[in-house]
Amino acid sequence: MRTSLFLASALSLAACTALTPLAYAQVASEHTSSIPGDTPQESGPSLNPTFNAPSPYAPQAPGVNAANLPDDPSMDPATVPAMVPQQSAAPAPEDWSAYGRDDDASRYSPLAQITPANVGQLQRAFIYHTGSKPAPGQANKWAAETTPIKVGDGLYMCSAMNDMMKLDPATGREIWRFNVGEKFQSIPYTAACKSVVYYTSSTIPEGQPCHNRIVEATLDERLISVDADTGQACKAFGFNGQINLMQGMGESVPGFVSETAPPPIVNGVIVTNQEVLDGQRRWAPSGVIRGYDAESGKFLWAWDVNRPNDHSQPAPGQHYSRGTPNSWAAMTGDNALGLVYVPTGNSAADYYSALRTPEENAVSSSIVAIDVKTGSPRWVFQTVHKDVWDYDIGSQVTKFDFPSEHGPVPALIVPTKRGQTFVLDRATGKPLLPVEERPAPAGNIPNDPRAPTQPWSTGMPRLGFPDLKESDMWGMSPIDQLFCRIKFRRARYQGEFTAPGVDKPSIEYPGYNGGSDWGSMAYDAKTGILIANWNNTPMYDQLVTRRHADKLGMRPIDSPYFNAKSGGAEGNGAQADTPYGIVVTPFWDQFTGMMCNKPPYGAITAIDMHTRKVLWQTPLGTARANGPFGLPTYLPLKIGTPNNGGPIITAGGLVFVAAATDNQIRAIDMKTGKTVWSDVLPGGGQATPMTYEYKGRQYLAIMAGGHHFMMTPVTDDLVVYALPQTTH
Repeated sequence: MRTSLFLASALSLAACTALTPLAYAQVASEHTSSIPGDTPQESGPSLNPTFNAPSPYAPQAPGVNAANLPDDPSMDPATVPAMVPQQSAAPAPEDWSAYGRDDDASRYSPLAQITPANVGQLQRAFIYHTGSKPAPGQANKWAAETTPIKVGDGLYMCSAMNDMMKLDPATGREIWRFNVGEKFQSIPYTAACKSVVYYTSSTIPEGQPCHNRIVEATLDERLISVDADTGQACKAFGFNGQINLMQGMGESVPGFVSETAPPPIVNGVIVTNQEVLDGQRRWAPSGVIRGYDAESGKFLWAWDVNRPNDHSQPAPGQHYSRGTPNSWAAMTGDNALGLVYVPTGNSAADYYSALRTPEENAVSSSIVAIDVKTGSPRWVFQTVHKDVWDYDIGSQVTKFDFPSEHGPVPALIVPTKRGQTFVLDRATGKPLLPVEERPAPAGNIPNDPRAPTQPWSTGMPRLGFPDLKESDMWGMSPIDQLFCRIKFRRARYQGEFTAPGVDKPSIEYPGYNGGSDWGSMAYDAKTGILIANWNNTPMYDQLVTRRHADKLGMRPIDSPYFNAKSGGAEGNGAQADTPYGIVVTPFWDQFTGMMCNKPPYGAITAIDMHTRKVLWQTPLGTARANGPFGLPTYLPLKIGTPNNGGPIITAGGLVFVAAATDNQIRAIDMKTGKTVWSDVLPGGGQATPMTYEYKGRQYLAIMAGGHHFMMTPVTDDLVVYALPQTTH
């Protein structure tokens, strides 16, 4: 009897804490049963074959310039034609004209046909297959992350491998498709394309080819422009519709540098950023931000952190500064102020900062407002000083009018992985709500001191929980809980900014997948309500000596000995060119695959931006597809799971969000926070949904492409819903 009671209790507890374990780090399986602190770390020369990195002045490897495009000519930024009003500046009510619906990145739609009263009648209108998923024998690196856009009679989107297409909004019939011809080896950490950009030309008359265009940046570093009506390349743009974004980047290999976010077009300037694969080497390719003429594709300017006064392209045989902070998140443009707001990350080698320049330290993990006429920063706001926690800003910032006592102030909402939300004057970068510098723990790595203080947004509710305590440790049985308590005691933990060290592991909380990531937030300007889904996922970090990193097989991507299983964009990293590699695993019981902190591991929150008070907060995600040992429980318990992908708001009084690892899309009542409808998707819903109206009928679309990092099922399915024809 006692045994059966214990088993029942354990199973019940397991259901309440279920979690898909590998949804946090790319960690080699042979490294999950122990950590470097279990055995003395070795020093001295490596026993493994050595590899000396090629000179950054060496020619790029074959395949890096994917289409073998010529060098792009430059033009004077002062000669850029004045931009005509764009669809995204004031979208038609029935449209979703940009990744975040509009230039504000509000993720708010004025459509109100679907309401809490009738949302339960939603049914699938169609499923469209992009054709992009792993082929037999290919490693699964897919995570489409796509949000389609809708303008007029077209639903436009990209596949995970960057093919572009126009669909009939009512049926999903493919009207045209532009095959990009991307190769598998060009996939960096993830095959993803978050969205495309709709652009109306300032120089080509209406009715002529390429008056309206679809623009995208690709995984293999091309910028492509096609006609929105026909899908034919805009031949006057670059070289037959394409330009090479690897120009000036110096030595690299396929997959080291990529673009997954839609490039904003601000006052006629296409602004590009790029993801540089984390954890590889200190002197990785540059994080340079560049501007191109939206009409011709010609180069205009570059913002290169370590060449602050030189906005030109590098001369032949030269390159942009290596290893500077890169920006991989979606940027937001401001046509009125002539600015683009760039969310930045760290310099290359995220967990070691001694080799960074003062210029790099000044702009990492920040929002940088760049003047699109010159390429010069107008202001910088930093969210983490001397970041060694991979707290790069993954979210797109949202523009809104801040309701101050002196009237509306043009402002920005800045989400972070820390769960700190900053509100800034978007003309000056000054905080509009209180931010205080609080003391932070000292570091323990020689010659690499930590910043003495870190910024805290005290004027906004925190998306997170208090610091961890040993009593917070959790498990599916008393033995598992004891194991996690021991693991907690063995680690260094001094609160949020505990620095990684060599002598023992450290706990990073809320973790590099904590708080708000690339899904960003949604804002309803009429009600002043902000919706944010977020993660609560601590990590277990430890620096390892170079010899020990070699022993673990941690080699950079440009090494002939590179093994993707021993390090990538997340988790373990070789950090070549520095004294240390980094081992990062979830803070979990590696035997059961259960997190050591108590749930929820993900939540969604509504905040009134007039009062800055939480209206409601609830766990996001159930245990139905998650469980110990990686086994699904099939139980609908609302425990809150890790989530990636953002929310949207509609005037019908609903929040739509997928994101969680239970593979569901759900509708939440804006007033109460109660889930009033959900549907199980054919794959993981790690994308931000969108909604549109066509011929009087409102539709809801979600890319159920899944996510290899979140360990959800990967498909090529765009799922589109609508009410039955007779109910609206």
